[in-house]
Amino acid sequence: GILEMYRASKKRKGISEYFVRKRHAPDLLKRHTLHLMILSLCCLLLVLPVSARAVDLESRVIKRQLSNGMTVLMMERHQTPVCSLYIRYKVGMVDEPHGRTGTAHLLEHLMFKGTKTIGTRDYERETLILNKIKEVGQALDREMKKDMEEEDPNMIQLLLRKLAELQNDHKAYVVKDEMDSIYSENGAVGFNAFTGADMTTYTVSLPSNRLELWARIESDRMMNPVFREFYSERSVVMEERRQSYESKPFRKLLEQFLATAFMVHSYRNPVIGWESELRFLDPDNTMAFFRRHYAPNNVVVAAIGDIEPERFMGLMETYFGRIPSQPPPLPLVSKEPEQMGERRIEVVFDAEPQIIIGYPKPTLPERADYAFDTISSILTDGRTSRLYQRMVVEDKVAVSVSAVNGMPGARYPNLFVIFATPRFPNTTADLEKIIYEELEKLKAEPVSEWELGKIKNQIQMDLIRGLQSNSGMANKLSYFESAAGDWRYISTYLDMINTITTQEIQDVAKTYLVPEHRTVATLVKNAGGENGS
Repeated sequence: GILEMYRASKKRKGISEYFVRKRHAPDLLKRHTLHLMILSLCCLLLVLPVSARAVDLESRVIKRQLSNGMTVLMMERHQTPVCSLYIRYKVGMVDEPHGRTGTAHLLEHLMFKGTKTIGTRDYERETLILNKIKEVGQALDREMKKDMEEEDPNMIQLLLRKLAELQNDHKAYVVKDEMDSIYSENGAVGFNAFTGADMTTYTVSLPSNRLELWARIESDRMMNPVFREFYSERSVVMEERRQSYESKPFRKLLEQFLATAFMVHSYRNPVIGWESELRFLDPDNTMAFFRRHYAPNNVVVAAIGDIEPERFMGLMETYFGRIPSQPPPLPLVSKEPEQMGERRIEVVFDAEPQIIIGYPKPTLPERADYAFDTISSILTDGRTSRLYQRMVVEDKVAVSVSAVNGMPGARYPNLFVIFATPRFPNTTADLEKIIYEELEKLKAEPVSEWELGKIKNQIQMDLIRGLQSNSGMANKLSYFESAAGDWRYISTYLDMINTITTQEIQDVAKTYLVPEHRTVATLVKNAGGENGS
């Protein structure tokens, strides 16, 4: 197969001529970076005309669907021999079973560990030791779950030693980071992944004559992943949580804020998972989660760049078309009850004060969501925005202030959130007072047509800038196909924004930005220097 040809040729003379043509040398991405930037701007004028009308993508984006339900989005951009590819799975933190938070994020880590043919020296023999590792790891977890009165410390130490021995023996079978090496040696960049509340995404940009290599690797990942180093990777994620959440004041504050703003809905959970659940994630349950959600009928693939659509679809049919579809996952049934009063929480931490204020709101494609995009820009987009101008520039009471529409995800009703950091000696209470004053102005006084026009132009330019690169276009197309059910949300977005009126902004502010619906989280400096919450 393709991978075997790659490995054999690598031993002989570096990189297989099967994948390399002269004009597609492995370093072409670096050599064409400036060229790509210049040409993408020219291409933008052809593909995305700057106007008050919708971004015209209808004639450029090709949408196809394989028989197994996989959705494929394609756009030709032949300025450079490069293609950016996004694989977007409609699964994230919000889909995790109760008691197993962190599963989606851990799974993303494990998907880089290889397959039955990638990352192994002898998969048949490796399977024997992997089974032993799982058996010992599960026995250790069962013992660790016991109450302190019931657990056997000697047994725990014995199982820990046995697990460490097996993991050390397993290293002899592992080809470390082979997938990454194959991509890198074939000129790819941006080989990465990220997990969010709503979805999990795998990305790479590579020379267009490596598309078959991409199809071979990614279809193999979808069919035959091997969760090598499960327990050591679980430990890596737990350490990531300690380093990135437990010790980072803003992330700790945000985590507690979301857990307070949502009482029932899974948006209350952190993407990385709660520590008490993360430490006992199990390989069998993780594989079941994979089988349920990493199905072709739950996937959107976007390919933007130097592609021939019919040829690319041939590769998709050959490599991905053979993967069977699965019954669609059951929809989330938990709905957040209506909030009946303000919620407040303080997080005590040895750090400078911060504040987060959030309001529940509808998600896309409700018109209120478009209005909140506009409100977000009015309040904090640029130095002349209302909150930034008053709090940072004029009164100098804040170091920073920003607003975000749609946290933590977009598949379900979400939050409009304002973040602010006071400038000493001002307090979070000082900032809170000013923020509420400006929100009341939105309700009481119509936004001027001049200000609204300026904001709509900013939104338009921000959207267009995000679509200039192949990667940016693949990102947006796959995201809205997954979140909104149709990539054409981009195509009509600016038209919808341009229909938002000053009266509608007032009405939305009066409806949703009300005291009884808000959640407020403040970071309080611990004078004693000990962190807590």
